[in-house]
Amino acid sequence: MSDETPRPGDLLVRTGAIVFLVGAVATLATVAPLFLGAHPLPSAAYFICMLMAVGFVIAAAGVLRSVSEQRRRARQAASR
Repeated sequence: MSDETPRPGDLLVRTGAIVFLVGAVATLATVAPLFLGAHPLPSAAYFICMLMAVGFVIAAAGVLRSVSEQRRRARQAASR
């Protein structure tokens, strides 16, 4: 484990990465039958694929939150 303290946005980035990976696995599982000549999965599986985009947005929000916190700290340090 790291001794580094968690910064604002870290949890959002981790959560976004996990959601993105779930969506990526769902995408692979949904596309595989098309290449293998099997029957396509139900439409609910295609909706799970959209988790890739949701995870990306969550992670991007975490990065933006981290950037805004770093800017705020830099402004405070410069004003001292």
